[in-house]
Amino acid sequence: MDIREVFGANLQFFREKAGLSQAALADKMGVDRAHISAMERGQQNVTIITLWHVAEALNVKPAALLDDQRKSRKA
Repeated sequence: MDIREVFGANLQFFREKAGLSQAALADKMGVDRAHISAMERGQQNVTIITLWHVAEALNVKPAALLDDQRKSRKA
């Protein structure tokens, strides 16, 4: 699995676990909802700064968003 897909699946997992919609997470991060959607679909090459902002917004460690063992889990 591509690291962008791993990141996207983990982003969606933790976002849903936090009870946030894409729009709510986008508001929290100061980005557009479409950007969150594209990241979740693995269509964005995120920067390390974006990784950090997502982790902060979701209150998780950045490494958790890159954990390829989580890819098969559901919220």
